[in-house]
Amino acid sequence: MKKRTTIYDIAKALNTTISTVSRALNNSDLISDATKDAVRKMAEEMNYRPNKVASSLSSGKTYIIGVIVPSAQIHFFSAFISTLELHFKRAGYSIILYQSNESLQSEQNGIATLLEAQVDGIIISPSLETTDFSHLQKVHEEHKALLVFDRIDDRIHAPKVAIDDERAGYLATSHLIKSGYKRIAFASTASTIKIFEDRFSGYTRALREHGFSIDPRFIVREEISIEAGIRAARQLLDLPTRPDAIIGGDDFTALGILNVLHERQVQAGEIGVVGFANQTFSAYINPSLTTIDQQAEKMGEESARLFLTMLQSADPRALSDTRIILDPILIVRDSTRKN
Repeated sequence: MKKRTTIYDIAKALNTTISTVSRALNNSDLISDATKDAVRKMAEEMNYRPNKVASSLSSGKTYIIGVIVPSAQIHFFSAFISTLELHFKRAGYSIILYQSNESLQSEQNGIATLLEAQVDGIIISPSLETTDFSHLQKVHEEHKALLVFDRIDDRIHAPKVAIDDERAGYLATSHLIKSGYKRIAFASTASTIKIFEDRFSGYTRALREHGFSIDPRFIVREEISIEAGIRAARQLLDLPTRPDAIIGGDDFTALGILNVLHERQVQAGEIGVVGFANQTFSAYINPSLTTIDQQAEKMGEESARLFLTMLQSADPRALSDTRIILDPILIVRDSTRKN
């Protein structure tokens, strides 16, 4: 069996000390750029791979972060993960990604799996099924850093990064009112996850502030998906007095709504449609979809910055009361432009 290259071998080849090699490989400011380049070049030539197990045993750190998301296939989460990974890589950390697929059981398994992998901390956006957050307490019990993003909840004792979802619902509804729509429906999930409750709260606040009544027939709280959007749109369009605008709980729900409008031969903008998340397809469907951008990249950047601060703290739970709330951005497209 071929012997694994160590920092001792690199030091011997360069006629220097192992401490110099170690510091150079860890990008220490105590080492000159010329020495760092020489060490890295020799390490590459000798096919050196750091022994992370030995390193973690000596430092108590694995330099691995666990990330749990409902689905990496959703553009918002994939954009968040991409930005997060970029910033962590620069700081010398890697990530392990776990998808809950909107399942509480899967989320609980993910927490257990990541803790068994000895990650230095966990970043999570809870599933739609998650209403009991007791399993997250295990992260604190292991003295690991924990951060919640997007689907935040005041019952979770951890730093939080999200957009102002109440304002997002308010922006979407106010935009429709200012565009001339008067009978505005709301089709979203029945989940009590706080961000969806906040969006609904923003919707009702905008209606009241503009002098509109809240018609319970125009509110469909079921789930968020293309299929749910189709069901909700058919239900709403079959009312004796149908709405002239519909807010979907996310862009996929809005896509289902647009599908039914096309099926019923409703012209673009005749019934306004707004979504949430600014999925990639939103700009390219016909009509293009007005939506709320959740600032995925900015959220990833802020989450990485805050999490790295936590990892450098003597107590990773010291910043548990920290909240970073970003502004939602309204993206106006053809689905709310009246002919």
